[in-house]
Amino acid sequence: MDYKVSGRDIILHQPDFQLDETLDCGQAFRWTKTAPDTYEGYCLNTFLRITCIDERGGVFRLENTQESVFNEIWYDYLDLSEDYSELKRRFSEDATLAKACAYAGGIRILRQDSWEALSSFIISQNNNIPRIKGIIGRLTGHYGGYPSSAQLAFETEESLGFLRSGFRAKYLVDAVSKINSGELDLGAVAKLPLADAEKALMTVKGVGPKVAMCALLFGMHRTDAFPVDVWMKRALERWYPNGLPDCVKGYEGTAQQYLFHYIRNHPQEDM
Repeated sequence: MDYKVSGRDIILHQPDFQLDETLDCGQAFRWTKTAPDTYEGYCLNTFLRITCIDERGGVFRLENTQESVFNEIWYDYLDLSEDYSELKRRFSEDATLAKACAYAGGIRILRQDSWEALSSFIISQNNNIPRIKGIIGRLTGHYGGYPSSAQLAFETEESLGFLRSGFRAKYLVDAVSKINSGELDLGAVAKLPLADAEKALMTVKGVGPKVAMCALLFGMHRTDAFPVDVWMKRALERWYPNGLPDCVKGYEGTAQQYLFHYIRNHPQEDM
């Protein structure tokens, strides 16, 4: 990774990064593709417009971004400290993962805010991405930004009717209640052993293993967290009936993203 300041923009050189594969793959729901090579979105309530200006060279323009904001927010959010070239080399010791990494080598794990990730994946249950984005858009529109759990303290299932989120509203209310009361401390959860962290998140009504693991992976950067949905069940049954290979240890969740993206786009292929 390298960058330079260019007027009011940051020019980022990051080869292992592709906008579609990272910002529109289902790990975050506040990014919108506004042009063939441009996305607009948020980390909590900090806005960014990012454009790929040289796909082969891995060069991006972060518009109207102060260097201090880049270093304080976007450097971590885009996980620029991680060497994805080395991760892909390591994963590619496994033949299946080698194909998955080659297919979508620009995936990165976004380091999202823990509350935003947990609440977003509560909203995501049994839902499709356009509808998830719609619900979150109504939430942020109502509050003028992504609300904290404290801001949501007086909401009820009924008062959240404007979200049109169905049964998910009561789960969101329960998460707010547990966090505001101190029963659930997301900072402390992030430091727990994985099984204990999953168990703590599942004390929230409606949060099962998949949502818990998504919150851990995408909101707490627990790269050992491995969310399993219908696609990943198929991947595990087809390619890893005896468990994941040793080459992904500690980065099971990162490997999951390569596998998830591949199997969704090649559902019939026997790798």
